[in-house]
Amino acid sequence: MKEEQDLIKRLITKETKDAAFKELLKLYKERLYWHIRHIVKSHDDADDVLQNTFIKVYKSIHNFKGDSKLYFWMYRIATNESITFINKNSKRLQLSSEDYQNQVINNLKADVYFEGEDIKFQLQKAIATLPEKQQLVFNMRYFEAIKYKDMSEILDTSEGALKASYHIAVKKIEAILTKD
Repeated sequence: MKEEQDLIKRLITKETKDAAFKELLKLYKERLYWHIRHIVKSHDDADDVLQNTFIKVYKSIHNFKGDSKLYFWMYRIATNESITFINKNSKRLQLSSEDYQNQVINNLKADVYFEGEDIKFQLQKAIATLPEKQQLVFNMRYFEAIKYKDMSEILDTSEGALKASYHIAVKKIEAILTKD
């Protein structure tokens, strides 16, 4: 906690901000990339959203109040940026969010960065059928093993609601994957 407070102090100090930001990038870039990637699916889109996330963090670090961990605050920004990205692209293409997600999933096999056999592709298709909140909860719990307590801080939702969302998401995914 002391190290985080020191980093935050250096991030909001003009003379040390750039060096501290490079440190922040090293610490969290990969974790945030994979969180974003699970939401937007495509490598190139994840890179774009990650860049937007870090720009937003850089510009608004002085607004960080410290009532949560810095990483949770950044995670929330990354989540919101990912959702905004999906909504903006679906609107631009005049598709519903669900249709846009299906289009992205169908393009996933052509993504040279997608390292997955057919079962991983089927899992991604099943996840894409879930409502947005269930997708987020499932991805955070299944792929990133985030504790419900931490997820509650990030998504500003009760632990009970998150557990219920995850349970429902798992049941829906199981039903889809075992249908055939």
